[in-house]
This record gives sequence, structure tokens and C-alpha cells, in this order.
Amino acid sequence: MRTAVPATAAVTAALGLVVGLPGAGYAAAEPLPPYRPAQGAQKVQGAAITADAPQVEPGKVYTDTLAPGERFYRLNLDDRSTVYVSAVLQPSPGARIDSSGDGIKVSIMTTGGGDCPGSSGKADFGYGSGGRPIGAAGVRRLAEDAECQQAGVYYAKVTREAAKGSDQTPWPVELKVTREPGLKTGSAPLPAPSSWPSAPPVAPGSEAVAREGGTGFNDARALGAGVWRDGLRPGQTRFYRVPVDWGQQLAVSAELAGAKRTKEYASASRGLLVSVYTPYRGLLADKDGSYDGKQASLALPPTAPVAYENRFASGDALRSAGTAGWYYVAVTLGQKVAEFTEDATPVPLTLRLNVENKAVPAPPYTENPAKAGFAVEEDDRAAAREGLTEPEALAAADRRRTMGAVAAGGFGTGTVLLLVLGGWMLLARRGRSA
Repeated sequence: MRTAVPATAAVTAALGLVVGLPGAGYAAAEPLPPYRPAQGAQKVQGAAITADAPQVEPGKVYTDTLAPGERFYRLNLDDRSTVYVSAVLQPSPGARIDSSGDGIKVSIMTTGGGDCPGSSGKADFGYGSGGRPIGAAGVRRLAEDAECQQAGVYYAKVTREAAKGSDQTPWPVELKVTREPGLKTGSAPLPAPSSWPSAPPVAPGSEAVAREGGTGFNDARALGAGVWRDGLRPGQTRFYRVPVDWGQQLAVSAELAGAKRTKEYASASRGLLVSVYTPYRGLLADKDGSYDGKQASLALPPTAPVAYENRFASGDALRSAGTAGWYYVAVTLGQKVAEFTEDATPVPLTLRLNVENKAVPAPPYTENPAKAGFAVEEDDRAAAREGLTEPEALAAADRRRTMGAVAAGGFGTGTVLLLVLGGWMLLARRGRSA
């Protein structure tokens, strides 16, 4: 669990400022921290054909390596739940990305070879941004009178797309299979909305609080509404997570301060990139802007209010806002920024987050959706207030449960002692009376 530190020390730690002899800021840059895989993830090897596809199961995380091309994984699905399969691709440091179409795609297939309707999710690196972790998710969605509703065998097809001039070596990929329970009988969702309030809210103007982002989804730093301070080196991506409940919208804006420039006139067209991911790691929205080493900012439109019926809409931005839970924000400083700034010196980053609207009741699920991460509970709000990663939040929850058990045990022991003492005193009185 992270503890509070003085503001000056926190900002210094977050930005990694170099203090010492003149010219210390020009020291050779250390390697960027690698993507942190999920604890307990299982190794798996995807197959080139469906006949050899290994089985992957809901509730588990897997690691594999992926060269350009297709890989297949087998799913045994029921007819009572929606299932998401996400893939997070992790390029090698300094990997060459030669096309804006380079990226990853995930879809769910039947045994007949057809894609389930609306099952495909895709994410691109974008030319000029350099290698950065990106995620996409495929889905077998429960929908009345639709295909792919039966229980049985399905396949997750994960495709890495890469131009001929791009890096062709295998890259690590993290797979996560998530099961969302269905709704109770007779609780059909309302028709999907066609629009939502999209006017950008007034960005919070409070004092920034230092919070260091994670390397990926597994160690993303929890944030709530407010202003947050961090630092980015060229080619680095920081991940954060924000609890967004049913009926709520998330609005994100990011600012880069001036950098220590080594060239007077230079710019990176995709110097600043911001992406928002769903609780099942599907890409919801992203935006990029140029950066020339001077002050720059960009703001994403607010997400649609989270609603179950959004998943039946036609547009990706609306359809993806169909579950409550932790939404992820990834901020990248483009690799090309290193060509005109000091690579070893992080550029100050300011994140401004709004979580709009009051939470509304969850849909009538047949099971508790919190077990799969499709809910916002008090522990999640506490993690956002305290700025905890998921491992830190789990450890804090374990400590609270242990302390509660100890307190309850102590109370029970004390009660027994009081009863025993009371009994002794009563017997003593009776003895004196006799």
C-alpha cells in the first residue's frame, strides 16, 4: 500500500528529476520498464490451425508470443453468459512500426468458420508512435435471436497485423478470458440509445497530486476524478485505472509541459497519445496530437453513460460502454520525441479526469458481476482514493479482513472473560450469603 509523501518529494520521485553535477541531466537513459504480466498467468501456445488450438478458460490469464499472422485458441462456452477474450500486444523496445495499420485484432469464431456478429475488436499502433502496449478484445455476446447463442465449442482468433517493413519477430501477448453473467429471465434490456451527452465538462482545476502510472493493465495506478501529475520519457506508456459505475461518464484530458529540447525546430506528429480501454480491455476511444517540446494538450470526448443496452448499439464508442467496472487510461509519449529532447529526462504530464453523473442501479444479473470485474464496489472507490494498483488493493483488502477477524476474535474472547468473571463474582456472593 502506498503511503502519503510530501508534495515536493512526490513530484520529484514521479518525474525522476536529476539533481547533482552540471550536465547530469544528459546521462544515458536507463531502459524503460517492461510490461508487467499478470501474477499467476499461464503459458500457452496458440495454434496455426483450429484443430490444434489449446483451450483457454474464463477467469484466467495466459501469456504467449505472437508473430505476424493468426493464432487460434479454443473456448467451451455456455449459453447463459457473455464472454470476452482480450489480447495485449507488447512490442520490443525500439521496435520498427512501418504502417499505421500495424496492430492486433481479436474475433470469436464458430466451428463452421464464421465470425460471431459484432465479435471483432481491433487496435492499431499508429505510424510514428513507436512500439507501445495495445489491447483489443473479441466478444461472444448474448443477444436474443442472434447467432452464436448456443453452448459449445468456439475459437478465439488473434491476428497480429504488420507491414513488410515492420518488425517481424514474435512479441509477447497477454490473453485474458472474462465471463459476464446474463440477466434474469424477463429483464430484457431497453433499446440502445442513438446519442448521449458529449459536451466536454469543465476540466478540474485543483492542485495536481503525484501518482505514478503502471506499465500496463496489471499494475495500472488507480485514480478518481481530479488532477494528477506524472512524467513520461519518449516511447513510454503509463497506465491508470478509474472506477466508472452504471450511468456514469468518464472524461479525460492530458497535458505535456515543456521538455528539455536538444533541437530548436522539431516536432513529432503523434507525440502525445491517449487511449481509453473498457473493463475487459477492449479499446473504447483514443486520440493523438503533435508535440514539439513545448506545452501541449488534448482532450477526449466523454464516454457514453455506462448502460447495459449500449452493447446493442451500432457505433463502437457507444457499444463499448456497456459494462461498469475499472476503465483504463493509457498515455504515451511518442518515440520520435527522443530525436529532439533529452531521452533521460521525463516530460511532466498532467491528467485531468472527470467522472460525471450519479451511479444508477446495476442490471438484474443472475450472478454477482463483481467477481468478473463488472461492478464498482466500496473497495474500488477506496483504491481510487488511495491510488492503489490492483495487487496493492488486494493486499490492503486482505489486511482489512485479517484485522476485522482479529478484532472480532478479541471481542469474543473479551466477552467470554467477562462472563467467567461475572460467574465467579456471583458464586462468591452466594458463598458469603450461605
